[in-house]
Amino acid sequence: MDRPPTATGGLDPRRERAWIAAAPVLFVLLWSTGFIGAKLGLPHAEPFTFLLWRFVIVTALMAAVSVATRAPWPDTWAQAGRIAVTGLLVQGTYLGGIFASIHAGLPAAVAALIGGLQPLLTAIAAGPFLGERVTGRQWAGLVLGLGGVTLVLGDRITLEGTGLAGIAFAFVALFGITAGTLYQKRHGEGMDLRTGSVIQFAACIVPAAVLAVWLETMEVAWTGEFVFALAWLVLALSLGAISLLMLLIRRGAAAKVASLFYLVPPVTAVLAYFIFGETLSVVALGGMAVAVVGVALVTRT
Repeated sequence: MDRPPTATGGLDPRRERAWIAAAPVLFVLLWSTGFIGAKLGLPHAEPFTFLLWRFVIVTALMAAVSVATRAPWPDTWAQAGRIAVTGLLVQGTYLGGIFASIHAGLPAAVAALIGGLQPLLTAIAAGPFLGERVTGRQWAGLVLGLGGVTLVLGDRITLEGTGLAGIAFAFVALFGITAGTLYQKRHGEGMDLRTGSVIQFAACIVPAAVLAVWLETMEVAWTGEFVFALAWLVLALSLGAISLLMLLIRRGAAAKVASLFYLVPPVTAVLAYFIFGETLSVVALGGMAVAVVGVALVTRT
C-alpha cells in the first residue's frame, strides 16, 4: 500500500503551509548562490571531481538523517528507480553540464542566458507531457521574464574565446533541468525528501566517478576557499535548494515553478556585486524589474 506524500518530511500542517509560502523566496536565494560557489571552487578542482565529492558527502549526510529520523523508503524498486532518474537529470545532468561549461571557459552570463530558456521549454512541454494549460498571461510573463534576464546579463553576454564544448555542456544542463522538472512532476508523488535525496544523489555518484576517472586527474587543492565552496554547495544547494525545488514541483504547476529560474540571474548579479565587486548597470536594474513582473504574471493565481 502506497504511503501518502510527505512533502516536508512530516511537518504538521500549519508549519508545512508556512514553509510552502516561504519556499519560492528561499529557493531563488539559495539557488542563486550556486554560481558563486562554483566560481569559488572550480579553480581548485576539476568539475566532475568536484561534483563527485559533493555527491558522496550529501549522500552520506542524508543517509544518516534518514536513519536517525526513521524516514520512509520507497515501497517498490520501480518507485526508487523513478526517484533515481530524477536525480540523474536534475543533479547529475544539470550540475554536470553547468560545472563542465564553466570549466570549459563559457562565460557565466552566456550559461545563464542558455539556462534562461528553461521556463519556456518547460511551458511548451507541460501540455503534452503533463496536461497542464499555460494561459496567454503566463506566456506573456515567460517571454517578459526572458527579456528581463537578457537585460540583466547585458554586455556580459559574449562568445569571444568560447569553444563549442562549453556551449554544448550548457545545453546539456538545460535539457537535464527541464526534463528533470517534468519527470519529477509526473512521477515524484510520494517521495520523502530525506530518503529521496539519498537515492537521487547516490545515483549520481557512479557516472560522476566514471567521468572523473576517465577525463580528469582527480586532484584537489584543499584550500580554505575550496572547503568553504564545497560545504556551501552541499548544505545550501544540495540539501536546501534541491529539496525546496522538489517541494515546489510537487505543489505547483511545472511552468510556474520553472518561471522562478528567471529570478536567479538577477539575484546572482546582486550577489556578485557585493562579493566580487562586479558592476550593476541601470539597464541591469531595469531588467531585474522586468524579470520580476514576468514571474508575477506566470505565478499569479
